[in-house]
Amino acid sequence: MKIHEYQAKAILADAGVSVPRGRVATTASEAGAIAQELGGRVVVKAQIHAGGRGKGGGVKLAKSPDEAEQMASQILGMMLRTHQTGPEGQRVKRVLVEEGMDIRQELYLGIVIDRAVGLPVLMASGAGGMEIEEVARTRPDAIVKAHVDPATGIRGFHTRKLGFGLGLRGDQVKAAGDFLTRLYRTFEQTDCSLAEINPLVVTGDGRLLALDAKMNFDDNALFRHPEIQALRDLDEESPLEVEASRYSLNYIKLDGTVGCMVNGAGLAMATMDIIKLAGGEAANFLDVGGGASAEQIENAFRILISDPSVKAVLINIFGGILRCDRLAEGVIKAVKSLGVTLPIVIRMEGTNVELGQRMLAESGLNFLGATGMQDAARKAVRAARAA
Repeated sequence: MKIHEYQAKAILADAGVSVPRGRVATTASEAGAIAQELGGRVVVKAQIHAGGRGKGGGVKLAKSPDEAEQMASQILGMMLRTHQTGPEGQRVKRVLVEEGMDIRQELYLGIVIDRAVGLPVLMASGAGGMEIEEVARTRPDAIVKAHVDPATGIRGFHTRKLGFGLGLRGDQVKAAGDFLTRLYRTFEQTDCSLAEINPLVVTGDGRLLALDAKMNFDDNALFRHPEIQALRDLDEESPLEVEASRYSLNYIKLDGTVGCMVNGAGLAMATMDIIKLAGGEAANFLDVGGGASAEQIENAFRILISDPSVKAVLINIFGGILRCDRLAEGVIKAVKSLGVTLPIVIRMEGTNVELGQRMLAESGLNFLGATGMQDAARKAVRAARAA
């Protein structure tokens, strides 16, 4: 789950991490009033779940409350387009108004789970303000890393390694150690999957501040954090993805024309790959899970075909816990109740496959059978092109 910058900063501030003074506003007049409280010189920042806001015109410096109000009126309501929103962009409904800072240096600081070693990894770089992916690609030696064992927690040697790696000296290394320790403990206690400060700035008077903050959380741990779950902004998510989450379905909207319904994440990834190899593009990732009921299958199908870009459907199921006859029951019910006219290619293997295939054949509906994944992908891509 993602949250907004202002929400992440509130969590960090509660943990004692230094952040600039500021508040969120939903109207231009409110932004002007906040700027007045902060002394006039402020930064007005669009709040959406995407990076690159500055390049898209979503971050502006104002030198007075009137100018802050004017800037906020320009940003609020705009469709902000960045490399992370896609071409459609995201509508801005709130802005963060923060005090202007005397910035002497911009650094990068982040924590993620390194799945290769199964540990959280602290990352720091002197190339703050840039996209860390670009830094990793062009200047990998500019990133300093330190893995932390959760059994022993963060220690001084971790923070000193990163502090000196950032080029800090003297009291700044000590300050960085306190900053990193608080950030890591917040990461751990809130079940974060990502905590990123970009940039972490050194001010003219030598302070370290989180000028920007991004936090993502493990969905599987949200039951432990109702206060964080309450921060979820459904307006920032795809309506189809929100709908799918209500039925415990794993759905991600993509840009292709072949809708996919699969059980198991690995098989879903393989299905998208084979569609690509067949010359097509998947319209979505949809994993119905191993124990889906006929009702879940029906809801999954309804969500899948609600995407107007879907021109054909490929159902690829290996019947284990999810039996093939249960899949057939759900699909038949969905197609009849929804009046689906899209071509539907079905490839099934596993438990009760003969019964499932017989149910599909006797349904009176025009399903396209397939003898394997390659055959299924080719038929689905061909049907999508012909639609």
